[in-house]
Amino acid sequence: MSSEAQQGRRGTTVESNGVNPVPDAERRGKPRGLFAVWFAWNISILGISYGIFVFGLGLNVWQTIVAGTAGYLISATLVGILAVGGPRTGLPTLAQTRFAFGMKGNRIPAFFAYLSNMGWKVTIITLASTTGANLFAKLWSSAFADADGSSATSTIVLWFVLVLALTMTVSVLGHELIMKVEVWISWVTGIMTVAFLGFMVPEIEWAHLGDTPAGGPLVFIGGIIMAMTLVGLGFLNYGGDFARYLPRDTPARGVIGWTVTGLSLPVVILLAVGALLVGGDSKLGAATASDPIGALTALLPMWFFVPFSVVIVISLVSAAITGMYSSGLALMAVGVPLRRSVTTAINAIIIAAGAFYLLFISTSFLATFQSFLSLIAVMMGTMGGIQLIDFIRQRRMGWNTDMANPRGYGGRDGRWTAILSLVTGTVVGLGLVTSSDPNFAKITGFLLTEKGRTGVFGSSGLGIVIALVLGAALYAILTFGLRLDPKPDYSLVTAGDAQPEENTTGLPSPDPAVRHVADRTER
Repeated sequence: MSSEAQQGRRGTTVESNGVNPVPDAERRGKPRGLFAVWFAWNISILGISYGIFVFGLGLNVWQTIVAGTAGYLISATLVGILAVGGPRTGLPTLAQTRFAFGMKGNRIPAFFAYLSNMGWKVTIITLASTTGANLFAKLWSSAFADADGSSATSTIVLWFVLVLALTMTVSVLGHELIMKVEVWISWVTGIMTVAFLGFMVPEIEWAHLGDTPAGGPLVFIGGIIMAMTLVGLGFLNYGGDFARYLPRDTPARGVIGWTVTGLSLPVVILLAVGALLVGGDSKLGAATASDPIGALTALLPMWFFVPFSVVIVISLVSAAITGMYSSGLALMAVGVPLRRSVTTAINAIIIAAGAFYLLFISTSFLATFQSFLSLIAVMMGTMGGIQLIDFIRQRRMGWNTDMANPRGYGGRDGRWTAILSLVTGTVVGLGLVTSSDPNFAKITGFLLTEKGRTGVFGSSGLGIVIALVLGAALYAILTFGLRLDPKPDYSLVTAGDAQPEENTTGLPSPDPAVRHVADRTER
């Protein structure tokens, strides 16, 4: 078969790389290709709801826009910086964190990152399913709606199966197909969202935008933090997944710049529109809390509602595809010795269970969604802070991917400095955040007084930032201040071609040439 034919078929065959370093021969692309992935992920109508959520903390319109923009840019920059590790090592982010936490120690943050991925997928796929079901209920109410006009349960289940099947298919095929699909989705959703904004802007009641009083300093900080949790902190464990196929010498500024632009550009615009809409109509905020998409599409004429509902589903499926892809990598990084296609099937079962909770048990989408974001942001923020500090160490060591191997072959079972920092930051963070979901509230706020839990501090989410800073600072002190930084462990490497007794890492065993060098060094 010709090389051209092979190139044409690559996008429709299952990707072979898992959590191993992508070989240099398979590297391709430019950093600008990252823009489409992040843009398509965040150009959803849900971005308008995000603006309404931030406003709901107690800010006025202009505070919401400024705080939200600041939060998006800060968190997107963190994602961009961590994405640089992708081309430098060829590893997905949750395999690269083995450098800091060790082979077995990394299972702790990887598992919680996996839960983060699953939570986002449950939310996104549920919204896509309810949007499609709402469309069918309005078009063919006799077959797909209940007596009150709402979507029938069977209709929601039907759409859930369709959305989940499409998401799984594309995510299993892998990186190259995803990168191609996201470009087209970016164009379609971008154009339709601009048209949607044309309907929304006339709905803004400009005369009432000044009616809402300004929030205090802590509330403003809370707006920044909430924006960070909505877009950014939940993506810290994704960045390298999509940048790892770039050539090793790709400039860091390109990776960071295109990641930040793709992430923040759509959500900043949509946030501003959401703030302006709810600033003139307070009832919209209450409606959005229970149905973030239905409340907004209800403002559309039917002739545009139909195609735009389809586009909403497409945009949400786009986000679900990229997230499902990373979820499979996350499960492999935990140490599950299964192929990525199998881990994706496992993810589907978990998503079905989570969607059932969100659709039929939770009494408030917003309460559950905000609580989930806060809990996950504590762990992911702490992990991201530690990884950012560890980048200094990784760069000094030449981005040596042997450190992601098992103990004795370049890596280690665990590095207590990183694990202690992660646990300390996470426990303190959980103790300083609150939850409006009664089930999640049982494990939060235990370091706050009753007044603190119900006051501005508890609702501002400051515990998330405190966790990030505390974890990063403690790790920096232990690693660079106290110099508790053991070098790569090659104690099991011999001059021959011996392999680890069990290698479930998904990484190739250390190169024989590296073994010889290490053996001579040990002597």
